Amino acid sequence: MDEAEFDEFYATSLRRVTGQVYAMIGDLDEATECTQEAFARAWAHRRKLDRAEYPEAWVRTTAYRLAVSRWRRRKRGERAPDRALQPAGTAAAVDESHVALVAALRQLPEAQRQALVLHHIADLPVQQVAAEVGVPEGTVKARLSRGRAALAALLADEPGLAGGGASHV
Repeated sequence: MDEAEFDEFYATSLRRVTGQVYAMIGDLDEATECTQEAFARAWAHRRKLDRAEYPEAWVRTTAYRLAVSRWRRRKRGERAPDRALQPAGTAAAVDESHVALVAALRQLPEAQRQALVLHHIADLPVQQVAAEVGVPEGTVKARLSRGRAALAALLADEPGLAGGGASHV
C-alpha cells in the first residue's frame, strides 16, 4: 500500500472506524485516540495491510484492543484525573436516542455489545464478525439474538424510545 492508497484508505475509513469503536467502548474521546493510534500503527505496517483481506478490520481490531488495554491500565490503580482541573470542553448537541443507545450498549456484556456493533453498525456479515472476533458463526448468532433482546428491553425503559427504539439498531 503506497502513500496515496493509504491516504485514501484513511480518508474513507477514519470516521466509520471511530464511530464503530465508539459504539463498542462508549467513550468518543477514547475511541478517537485509539483509532488515530491504530492508523499510525497501520501506516507502520502498510506493507502487511496491502496483503490483508480486510485492512479496515485490522485497524478496527487494533483500535479496540488499544482501548481495552488502556481501560485495563486505568483499572489497575490509576486514579481518574480531577475533572475540576481540566479545561472546560465544548460538546456538540447530541440526539437523545443516540445517548440512550450508547448507554444501553454499555450495559450489555462485552461479547454481545461487540457482536451488535460489528454486525449492525459496522454492517459486517455474521461470518466476517465471527472471523474478526475469533468465534464460530453460531456463537455470533447467539450473541446477536441475546444482545438484541437485552437491548430492546433496555431501550423500552427509556422515555421517548418505548415502542420501537430498538428497531434502529
